Amino acid sequence: MRKTLFIIRGASGSGKSTLADEIDNILQVWEADMYFTDAITQEYNFIPELLPMAHKWCQNQIRKCMERGDKRIAVANTFTRNWEMKPYLDMCEEFGYTPFVIRCENNFGNVHDVPEDIVMKQRKRFEDFDPNIQGERNA
Repeated sequence: MRKTLFIIRGASGSGKSTLADEIDNILQVWEADMYFTDAITQEYNFIPELLPMAHKWCQNQIRKCMERGDKRIAVANTFTRNWEMKPYLDMCEEFGYTPFVIRCENNFGNVHDVPEDIVMKQRKRFEDFDPNIQGERNA
């Protein structure tokens, strides 16, 4: 079995987590939102200022899975811009994983009460996937 990373992207409420749950044999699913979820109470407390730390944490979780050699991993974040996926694609190359980039476009409503104007901004800035992603963030 090849080593695979599913990069699941889409606006809030588009079905990213739902899709990740539906893919058979994924050993680990990671999302930046998990950073804001209490491990014991499962309460979600989003703090916008900590979002960069949440994404770094998510990247570190994927790295740990790859270092262990887990065969099937998924990361489900908005990834509205190509540069946001680059750290994961770089890890795929470093650790010999095949990436599958999947875009969700459903409208299930979102479980974290993201305001509709924010969801619309996510959708508006959404870039088509470019497999030749270069460089760092370019706002």
